Amino acid sequence: MSAKDIPFKPEKKRIIGHEGWQPLALALAIGTAGGFVFDWLRMPLAWMLGACVFSTVAAFLGLRVGMRVQLRQGMIIILGVLLGSGFTPELLQRLGEWAVSLCILTGMTMTGATLCYAWLRRVTDWDKVTCYFAAMPGGLNDMTIMGGAMGGEERSIALAHALRILTVVLTIPVWYRLVNGAQTSVLTMVHGATGNDWKDYAVLVACGVIGAVAGRLLRLPASFMMGPMIVSAIAHLGGLTNSQPPGFLVAAAQVVVGTGIGCRFVGANFDRLHKEMAASVGAAFILIACAVGFAEITHALTGLNLDATVLSYAPGGFAEMSLIGLALGVEIAMVATHHLFRLFLIIITGPIVFRTILRRARR
Repeated sequence: MSAKDIPFKPEKKRIIGHEGWQPLALALAIGTAGGFVFDWLRMPLAWMLGACVFSTVAAFLGLRVGMRVQLRQGMIIILGVLLGSGFTPELLQRLGEWAVSLCILTGMTMTGATLCYAWLRRVTDWDKVTCYFAAMPGGLNDMTIMGGAMGGEERSIALAHALRILTVVLTIPVWYRLVNGAQTSVLTMVHGATGNDWKDYAVLVACGVIGAVAGRLLRLPASFMMGPMIVSAIAHLGGLTNSQPPGFLVAAAQVVVGTGIGCRFVGANFDRLHKEMAASVGAAFILIACAVGFAEITHALTGLNLDATVLSYAPGGFAEMSLIGLALGVEIAMVATHHLFRLFLIIITGPIVFRTILRRARR
C-alpha cells in the first residue's frame, strides 16, 4: 500500500486538513492546549512543539482538524518581522565569514539529497521522480508542485517532506535541551515589546504589510516570511525602530505554525502507511546526520559557532528552524541567510539537475 492509495492530501490551496471554521477552532484549541502543557512541563520551544505534537496526534486519531493557509501566512508575517529585528550592523559585517559555510552547505545539500534518494529507492516502491523530489530538502509546497509537474506522485512527496519537518522540529530542540541544557523559549528572546509605542507598532505593521506584498510580487520563496524579514531588517538597520512584535503574538504564531504541521497529517493512516512513514523518517535522520557532520567540518575550518552552524544546515522548514534559532539565542541572521540560500539553491537547480540526469539515462 502506497501513499497514492489513500486520501492523504495534506494541503489544498487555502486549507491544510479539513475545511471549515469548526475544524480550525478545534485544531487551534488542541494546539493551544498542547502549548500550555509543554510550557507547564518546561519543554523546549513549548508553544510550537506542544501544538505540533497534540495536533499531529489529533490528525492520526481521525479528528476533524484543519488550518486555514491565510491564518498561517499571517502568523508567518509576524515571525518574519521578528526575524528581521535580529539583523544588526555587527552581524552584517560578518557576511564575508559565511562564504565558506555557504559553499559547504551546497556540498551538504548535494550529499544529503543523494543519500536520501538512494535510501528511498531501496526501501520504498516509489518511482525515480518521486524519490528524487522527496529526497530534496526544499520547501514542502515547492517540492510537491515541482515533483508533480515532473510526473512524480504528489501525495508521497508531500508525506516525505511533512515527516522530514516534523522529525527535525521534534528532534533538534530536545537534543539541545538534553545534551547542552539549552533553554529554548522564543518568548525569552522577545524583550522589546513592553517599550513599544504607537510609532514602533506602526513601523512593525508597515514592515509586515509591505514585506508580504513585495514578497508575493517578486515571487520570493517563503514570500510571507522572507519579504517581511527583509523589510524589517532594513527598518532596524536604518534605525527606524529597535522594537519587536509583542510576546503574545509570537506565542500565537508558534501555536499556529505547530498546529499547521500536525494538520498536514489529516487523512494519513499509520497502519496503511507505516513503511512509507518509516522510510521518510529515516531519510530525515540521514539529512540531520549530514547537517551535523558538515557543521563540524565548517566549525573546524572557520571557527563559526557550532550550534548556529548546525541550525543553519538542519533540514527543517524556514519558519520552524528560524524559531528554534531564536529560542536558542544563536545568530539568527546566519540561520536565516543559510536557509534562504538553500531554498534558492534547490528551487533553481533541482529541476535542472533532474532533467540532466533524465536525459543522460535515456541515452
